[in-house]
Amino acid sequence: MKFSKLQATGNDFILLNALTGTGKGDRRELARAICDRHFGVGADGLILVQNSTIADLKMRIFNSDGSEAEVSGNGLRCFAKYVIEKGLIGKMSSRAGQGNRSLTIETLSGVRKVKAYMSGNTVNRVEVDMGLPQFQPEQVPVKIKVDIIPILEYPLVINGKELTLALLSMGNPHAVSFLSQPVADFTLAEIGPKVERHTMFPQRTNFGIARVLSREKIEARVWERGVGETLACGSGACAIAVAAQLLDYVNRQVDIILEGGTLTVSWDRLGEVLLSGPVEEVFTGEWLEERS
Repeated sequence: MKFSKLQATGNDFILLNALTGTGKGDRRELARAICDRHFGVGADGLILVQNSTIADLKMRIFNSDGSEAEVSGNGLRCFAKYVIEKGLIGKMSSRAGQGNRSLTIETLSGVRKVKAYMSGNTVNRVEVDMGLPQFQPEQVPVKIKVDIIPILEYPLVINGKELTLALLSMGNPHAVSFLSQPVADFTLAEIGPKVERHTMFPQRTNFGIARVLSREKIEARVWERGVGETLACGSGACAIAVAAQLLDYVNRQVDIILEGGTLTVSWDRLGEVLLSGPVEEVFTGEWLEERS
C-alpha cells in the first residue's frame, strides 16, 4: 500500500487512498501496526480517504491505539492537503479566492468545511470550520449532574491534585484545565491518562492544560484520547480557545502555542469555531500489506 505521512504543527498522520479499496482489512490492527514508532512508520493516527454521498470526500481516522476517533482538526488539515495535491478530488470550489480552494469533508461527527491556501499547486496552510461547540453533558458526553451550562469550573481530584475542568465537545470530548504555572511543569504523563479514562467520561476524553499569556496568546499541552500527549491537537486547541473565551480570558481570535507550533482559533461565540495553521507532507512510501 502506498502511503503519505503528513504533519500539522507536529501532529502527524499516515494517509491512505482508500477510494479504490486500499486498507479494507482490519483497520484497527493496521493503525496500531503502521503508527508504531519503532516497528512501523510512526504517527499519531491513520487516516483513510473514502468516497462520500454527502460531501466531497469522507475521512476515517484511527488513533495509534487502534480506536476510531470522531474528528481531528489537524487530521482534517492534513487530509485537505493530501487530497488536493494528489488530485483525489474532482472539480473543487475556488470561492476562497486567489487560487485557494474550499471543500467539504464527511466525518463521524458531521460534515466539515475546509479552506486551503495555495502557493501554486502546493497547499501551505489550511483553515477548518470545526462546527459548533457543544456544552450539554450528554453531548460531551460526561456523566455528571450540574445546574449551570456551560460547565466551566467542574472540580475533580486526581492523585491528590485538584483540577478545575471546563467540559465541552468539539465533535469529540474535551476537558480543559487552566493553570497559573507554566504548562511544562505539569505532570501530564501521570495525570493525563487518569483524566482520559475517568469513569465520568463514558467515551473517554481528551485532556488539555493551558496557561493564558495574554488576551491573544495561550500556551497549552494536550493528552489525546487513544494516543497520549501529542505535539499539537487541533480540536484540543479549539476547546481551549472556546473555554477561555467563555471565561473572558481572551479575545475572539487567539493563538494556541503548543510544542509543535502555533494554531490560530477564531470564534464569535455564536457560530462555528475556525481553526487554522500550517501543514506539510513529510514523506511517501510503501507499506507491505502482509505485515498488517
